[in-house]
Amino acid sequence: MNTLRVPVVEKILNANDQLAEQNRRRLDQAGTFGINLMASPGAGKTSVILQTIRRLAGSTRIGVIEGDTAPVTIDADRVISAGMPAVQINTGGDCHLDAVMIANGLNQIAVDQLDLIIVENVGNLICPAAFQLGTHTNVLIASIPEGDDKPYKYPNIYRGIDVLILNKIDLLPYVRFDMDYFRKGVEILNPGVKVFPVSCASGEGFDPWLDWLRAKLSKE
Repeated sequence: MNTLRVPVVEKILNANDQLAEQNRRRLDQAGTFGINLMASPGAGKTSVILQTIRRLAGSTRIGVIEGDTAPVTIDADRVISAGMPAVQINTGGDCHLDAVMIANGLNQIAVDQLDLIIVENVGNLICPAAFQLGTHTNVLIASIPEGDDKPYKYPNIYRGIDVLILNKIDLLPYVRFDMDYFRKGVEILNPGVKVFPVSCASGEGFDPWLDWLRAKLSKE
Protein backbone atom coordinates (compact mmCIF):
# COMPACT_ATOMS: atom_id res chain seq x y z
CA MET A 1 0.00 0.00 0.00
CA ASN A 2 1.49 3.32 -1.06
CA THR A 3 1.86 6.21 1.37
CA LEU A 4 0.29 9.45 0.14
CA ARG A 5 2.60 12.39 0.66
CA VAL A 6 1.68 14.74 -2.18
CA PRO A 7 -1.47 16.24 -0.56
CA VAL A 8 0.57 17.24 2.50
CA VAL A 9 3.19 18.94 0.36
CA GLU A 10 0.49 20.69 -1.67
CA LYS A 11 -1.15 21.94 1.53
CA ILE A 12 2.13 23.44 2.74
CA LEU A 13 2.84 25.11 -0.60
CA ASN A 14 -0.72 26.42 -0.91
CA ALA A 15 -0.51 28.03 2.53
CA ASN A 16 2.83 29.55 1.59
CA ASP A 17 1.42 30.91 -1.68
CA GLN A 18 -1.50 32.54 0.11
CA LEU A 19 0.84 34.37 2.47
CA ALA A 20 3.07 35.28 -0.49
CA GLU A 21 0.06 37.02 -2.04
CA GLN A 22 -0.34 39.04 1.15
CA ASN A 23 3.34 40.01 1.00
CA ARG A 24 2.87 41.12 -2.61
CA ARG A 25 -0.12 43.26 -1.71
CA ARG A 26 1.89 44.85 1.07
CA LEU A 27 4.69 45.74 -1.34
CA ASP A 28 2.21 47.03 -3.91
CA GLN A 29 0.49 49.25 -1.35
CA ALA A 30 3.86 50.71 -0.38
CA GLY A 31 4.89 51.18 -4.03
CA THR A 32 7.98 49.08 -3.38
CA PHE A 33 9.44 46.73 -6.01
CA GLY A 34 10.60 43.37 -4.65
CA ILE A 35 13.29 41.06 -6.04
CA ASN A 36 13.91 37.46 -5.01
CA LEU A 37 17.64 37.00 -5.66
CA MET A 38 18.78 33.38 -5.85
CA ALA A 39 22.11 31.69 -6.56
CA SER A 40 24.42 28.93 -5.45
CA PRO A 41 26.94 29.74 -2.70
CA GLY A 42 29.76 31.92 -3.98
CA ALA A 43 28.05 33.05 -7.18
CA GLY A 44 28.14 36.66 -5.99
CA LYS A 45 24.72 37.58 -4.63
CA THR A 46 26.02 40.04 -2.06
CA SER A 47 28.55 41.49 -4.51
CA VAL A 48 25.81 42.15 -7.07
CA ILE A 49 23.66 43.74 -4.38
CA LEU A 50 26.49 46.01 -3.23
CA GLN A 51 27.32 47.06 -6.80
CA THR A 52 23.66 47.84 -7.40
CA ILE A 53 23.44 49.86 -4.19
CA ARG A 54 26.56 51.87 -4.99
CA ARG A 55 25.39 52.72 -8.49
CA LEU A 56 21.83 53.63 -7.47
CA ALA A 57 22.71 55.45 -4.25
CA GLY A 58 21.19 58.90 -4.19
CA SER A 59 18.38 58.03 -6.60
CA THR A 60 16.87 54.83 -5.20
CA ARG A 61 16.01 53.83 -1.65
CA ILE A 62 16.99 50.18 -1.28
CA GLY A 63 16.44 47.71 1.54
CA VAL A 64 17.76 44.17 1.78
CA ILE A 65 16.40 41.06 3.50
CA GLU A 66 19.27 38.63 4.02
CA GLY A 67 18.60 34.92 4.38
CA ASP A 68 21.19 32.66 6.00
CA THR A 69 21.15 29.18 7.48
CA ALA A 70 23.36 30.31 10.38
CA PRO A 71 23.04 33.26 12.79
CA VAL A 72 25.73 35.39 11.15
CA THR A 73 25.29 39.00 10.04
CA ILE A 74 28.26 39.36 7.68
CA ASP A 75 26.24 40.14 4.56
CA ALA A 76 23.70 42.34 6.35
CA ASP A 77 26.53 44.30 7.97
CA ARG A 78 28.08 44.94 4.54
CA VAL A 79 24.78 46.30 3.21
CA ILE A 80 24.35 48.55 6.25
CA SER A 81 27.93 49.78 5.80
CA ALA A 82 26.98 50.71 2.24
CA GLY A 83 24.31 53.00 3.66
CA MET A 84 21.14 50.95 3.19
CA PRO A 85 18.90 49.17 5.75
CA ALA A 86 19.11 45.40 6.04
CA VAL A 87 17.31 42.68 7.98
CA GLN A 88 18.91 39.33 8.76
CA ILE A 89 16.76 36.19 8.73
CA ASN A 90 18.16 32.98 10.22
CA THR A 91 16.35 30.04 8.63
CA GLY A 92 17.46 27.68 11.39
CA GLY A 93 19.16 25.43 8.89
CA ASP A 94 16.38 25.42 6.28
CA CYS A 95 17.67 25.59 2.71
CA HIS A 96 15.35 28.37 1.56
CA LEU A 97 13.33 31.39 2.58
CA ASP A 98 9.55 31.19 2.58
CA ALA A 99 6.66 33.65 2.69
CA VAL A 100 6.39 33.50 6.50
CA MET A 101 10.03 34.53 6.89
CA ILE A 102 9.60 37.36 4.39
CA ALA A 103 6.49 38.61 6.19
CA ASN A 104 8.53 38.74 9.40
CA GLY A 105 11.33 40.54 7.57
CA LEU A 106 8.91 43.12 6.16
CA ASN A 107 7.75 43.81 9.73
CA GLN A 108 11.30 44.84 10.62
CA ILE A 109 11.96 47.23 7.76
CA ALA A 110 10.26 50.49 6.72
CA VAL A 111 8.75 49.17 3.50
CA ASP A 112 6.86 52.38 2.68
CA GLN A 113 10.14 54.33 2.77
CA LEU A 114 11.82 52.14 0.15
CA ASP A 115 11.69 51.99 -3.64
CA LEU A 116 13.28 48.55 -3.86
CA ILE A 117 13.62 45.53 -1.59
CA ILE A 118 16.11 42.85 -2.54
CA VAL A 119 15.69 39.48 -0.86
CA GLU A 120 18.96 37.57 -0.81
CA ASN A 121 17.76 33.98 -0.66
CA VAL A 122 19.75 31.10 0.80
CA GLY A 123 22.57 29.88 -1.44
CA ASN A 124 20.93 26.91 -3.13
CA LEU A 125 19.79 25.93 -6.64
CA ILE A 126 17.02 23.54 -5.57
CA CYS A 127 14.85 24.54 -2.60
CA PRO A 128 14.29 28.27 -3.27
CA ALA A 129 12.66 27.52 -6.63
CA ALA A 130 9.66 25.87 -4.92
CA PHE A 131 8.64 28.69 -2.56
CA GLN A 132 6.94 31.91 -3.60
CA LEU A 133 7.85 34.90 -1.44
CA GLY A 134 5.56 37.63 -2.73
CA THR A 135 8.26 39.56 -4.58
CA HIS A 136 7.62 40.89 -8.08
CA THR A 137 10.44 39.18 -9.92
CA ASN A 138 12.81 36.24 -9.59
CA VAL A 139 16.46 36.84 -10.42
CA LEU A 140 19.09 34.13 -10.58
CA ILE A 141 22.82 34.77 -10.45
CA ALA A 142 25.01 32.21 -12.17
CA SER A 143 28.78 32.54 -12.36
CA ILE A 144 31.52 31.45 -14.73
CA PRO A 145 33.42 29.26 -12.19
CA GLU A 146 30.28 27.18 -11.56
CA GLY A 147 30.48 25.76 -15.07
CA ASP A 148 28.33 25.90 -18.18
CA ASP A 149 26.18 22.87 -17.33
CA LYS A 150 24.08 24.32 -14.50
CA PRO A 151 20.91 24.87 -16.59
CA TYR A 152 20.99 21.19 -17.49
CA LYS A 153 21.55 20.02 -13.90
CA TYR A 154 19.13 22.40 -12.15
CA PRO A 155 16.33 23.02 -14.66
CA ASN A 156 13.59 23.96 -12.18
CA ILE A 157 15.24 27.12 -10.93
CA TYR A 158 16.09 28.25 -14.46
CA ARG A 159 12.49 27.74 -15.58
CA GLY A 160 11.10 29.97 -12.85
CA ILE A 161 13.23 33.10 -13.26
CA ASP A 162 12.56 36.41 -14.99
CA VAL A 163 16.18 37.56 -15.14
CA LEU A 164 19.53 35.79 -15.24
CA ILE A 165 22.70 37.60 -14.19
CA LEU A 166 25.85 35.81 -15.34
CA ASN A 167 28.57 36.99 -12.98
CA LYS A 168 32.38 36.86 -13.05
CA ILE A 169 32.71 37.21 -16.83
CA ASP A 170 36.18 38.64 -16.19
CA LEU A 171 37.23 35.01 -15.57
CA LEU A 172 36.26 33.79 -19.05
CA PRO A 173 39.87 33.85 -20.31
CA TYR A 174 40.95 31.62 -17.44
CA VAL A 175 38.05 29.18 -16.93
CA ARG A 176 36.68 26.62 -19.38
CA PHE A 177 33.15 27.82 -20.03
CA ASP A 178 31.20 27.27 -23.27
CA MET A 179 28.94 30.32 -23.51
CA ASP A 180 26.92 28.95 -26.44
CA TYR A 181 26.27 25.68 -24.59
CA PHE A 182 25.22 27.58 -21.46
CA ARG A 183 22.89 29.95 -23.32
CA LYS A 184 21.34 27.06 -25.26
CA GLY A 185 20.48 25.32 -22.00
CA VAL A 186 18.96 28.50 -20.60
CA GLU A 187 16.96 29.23 -23.75
CA ILE A 188 15.50 25.70 -23.89
CA LEU A 189 14.19 26.05 -20.35
CA ASN A 190 13.22 29.72 -20.41
CA PRO A 191 12.89 31.17 -23.91
CA GLY A 192 13.52 34.90 -24.08
CA VAL A 193 14.64 35.31 -20.47
CA LYS A 194 16.66 38.48 -19.86
CA VAL A 195 20.37 37.69 -19.49
CA PHE A 196 22.89 40.21 -18.16
CA PRO A 197 26.58 39.16 -18.24
CA VAL A 198 28.42 41.18 -15.59
CA SER A 199 31.60 41.40 -13.58
CA CYS A 200 31.40 42.67 -10.02
CA ALA A 201 35.21 42.95 -10.02
CA SER A 202 35.42 45.34 -12.97
CA GLY A 203 31.87 46.69 -13.13
CA GLU A 204 31.50 45.50 -16.71
CA GLY A 205 27.93 44.89 -17.85
CA PHE A 206 26.14 46.60 -14.96
CA ASP A 207 24.63 49.44 -17.02
CA PRO A 208 22.16 47.20 -18.93
CA TRP A 209 21.11 45.51 -15.67
CA LEU A 210 20.55 48.85 -13.98
CA ASP A 211 18.67 50.22 -17.00
CA TRP A 212 16.31 47.24 -16.79
CA LEU A 213 15.89 47.75 -13.06
CA ARG A 214 15.21 51.49 -13.41
CA ALA A 215 12.54 50.74 -16.01
CA LYS A 216 10.84 48.37 -13.58
CA LEU A 217 11.03 50.88 -10.74
CA SER A 218 9.55 53.64 -12.87
CA LYS A 219 6.43 51.53 -13.45
CA GLU A 220 5.80 51.01 -9.75
